[in-house]
Amino acid sequence: MDMLKLVSIHCPYCGDPFDISVDCSIDDQQYIEDCYVCCRPIQLSVIVDEDNEPSVSARHENE
Repeated sequence: MDMLKLVSIHCPYCGDPFDISVDCSIDDQQYIEDCYVCCRPIQLSVIVDEDNEPSVSARHENE
């Protein structure tokens, strides 16, 4: 089973969409990743459900 999945998100700063790789072997995770377009830091919260499908929330780093 592939534990990495691509998920499309929108940058909370510039609004541009881009894909991130999510490690679905970890059920609940939070980390910072820079936007590939405007390079600003995005706080990512990831929850992986029982079907191994990730749900990603992207917000400003200091919110």
